[in-house]
Amino acid sequence: MAENQIRFDDGAAYERMMGTWSRLVGNDFLDWLAPRPSLRWIDIGCGNGAFTELLIERCSPAAVLGIDPSEGQLAFARGRPAARMAEFRRGDAMALPFSEGTFDVAVMALVIFFIPDPVKGVTEMVRVVRPGGTVATYVWDMLGGGVPLEAIQIEMRAMGVTPLLPPNSSISRMEALRDLWTGAGLDAIETREITVHRTFANFEDFWTTSMGSSVGPTVAAMPAANSELLKERVRTRLRPDAAGRITYGARANAIKGYVPT
Repeated sequence: MAENQIRFDDGAAYERMMGTWSRLVGNDFLDWLAPRPSLRWIDIGCGNGAFTELLIERCSPAAVLGIDPSEGQLAFARGRPAARMAEFRRGDAMALPFSEGTFDVAVMALVIFFIPDPVKGVTEMVRVVRPGGTVATYVWDMLGGGVPLEAIQIEMRAMGVTPLLPPNSSISRMEALRDLWTGAGLDAIETREITVHRTFANFEDFWTTSMGSSVGPTVAAMPAANSELLKERVRTRLRPDAAGRITYGARANAIKGYVPT
């Protein structure tokens, strides 16, 4: 049922929550990839362009193409400064509209566990990257407690409320990612855990920002008394510093490999 699926159609709300988190992880991810300049990139599941813009700022690419199924997210992406050199198109990660070897690098940022058939998604990444090119992703460690919403999800479960999760959350496990990359025939596969921290001005900042994510619709549908109880349970779980700020950590699993030459 559609109402039981995570949807990202509001680029501005996504930016406040996951866009910021994605760039925090993305900086370390790009340091790890260490790509040379003047490469042709495809950002699959580019969403609102948060990671696309980062790679343009950091990597001096020759060309960047972002693919995403959401017109709402793409509209936000096209309004970014990155849109001056990136092209954003609506498309399906499992059926990329490009010929073999079109790109030097294919990346997915916080996307692979949303793809209905992750094997097909990785196969498509490999297909459109030239021999010797890079295929890489990073994804929240959903089952290992790495998602930025973990504090809220723990308290939701304690109250008998099931949070929405990506349909293929198990793919976020490092061993599952390695199996995918190995199965796709990629060479020189490497993995890395990336841990980042984000500071919110206060608990209200944390809470309001988090409601722009996948937990927002579930919390909004709860009876008011229950949603307030959830909020107070989460507030108790998170300890502010002397200035009232909340610093919160998240962890992603990353993997990269190279198309055989």
